[in-house]
Amino acid sequence: MPTDNDARFGRIGIWSSALHPSEPADLAAVSAAVTELDALGYGTIWMGGSPSLDQVVPVLEATRHITVATGILSIWDHPAPAVAERTARIRRDSAGRFVLGLGVSHQGFNPNYARPYSAMIEYLDALDAAADPVPASGRVLAALGPKMLKLAADRAWGAHPYLVTSEHTAQARAALGPDALLAPELTVVLDTDLDQARTVARGMLSMYLQLPNYTDNLLRLGFTERDFADGGSDRLLAALFALGDAATVRARVDEYLAAGADHLALQVLTGERPSALPLTQWRTLAEALELTPRG
Repeated sequence: MPTDNDARFGRIGIWSSALHPSEPADLAAVSAAVTELDALGYGTIWMGGSPSLDQVVPVLEATRHITVATGILSIWDHPAPAVAERTARIRRDSAGRFVLGLGVSHQGFNPNYARPYSAMIEYLDALDAAADPVPASGRVLAALGPKMLKLAADRAWGAHPYLVTSEHTAQARAALGPDALLAPELTVVLDTDLDQARTVARGMLSMYLQLPNYTDNLLRLGFTERDFADGGSDRLLAALFALGDAATVRARVDEYLAAGADHLALQVLTGERPSALPLTQWRTLAEALELTPRG
């Protein structure tokens, strides 16, 4: 894989929707957490759950080395000219450590949702035409299907697919070509009680199985409607998650990297509230994946 992808994103990152707190009182805990993620040697922090650009700034200010990316910013909620202007300032202030992750989100989440592929093209055109353009090297696209993957290769640094299998990763690499970034998300449950791990995974997956963008992609990969019942079949869970101890997670990470991923964004589930910061698990994974700590 291209060394530029390694240098920019690293091999392993953390994806978390808890890193843009809604309550100001939680900001100190988040700042301390991202400072530690930087020190542990993770390559990228993916701020999940549609953060605003204002919420990116404290994370960048609390870190020195790590790349910070939105995972993702919905194009329906943020006008392109304002995003371009704000992104330019953030990138200047952070010495280019910020990457704008963009996505079309889902129909049920936005009343303006229509023609998502064409809308993304129009949005990228607007970013290019802005007074302070967002360069292709400063943005990635959430992409699942072949058309959006090709767009990610042509008009962005690459793709950040969410809730995908290693088989999808291999297909995405073929669609992107050899040079574009491929940074899929992989959800992890560190629990040696497999029944409990599956319960935690189903608690998260059940919501996503109501969204056609994800279920359509899984149907293309050979799963059936029966796999979507009751929060997901065991077969589906095994394909989409890393469930078990740290060694099991390491093997799953290696599987995605071997399939063509440059970078893997790990989302850790614990069964606690979504705003919880799984510091113990992040530390365990950093050791198991042999990350190089930063001084």
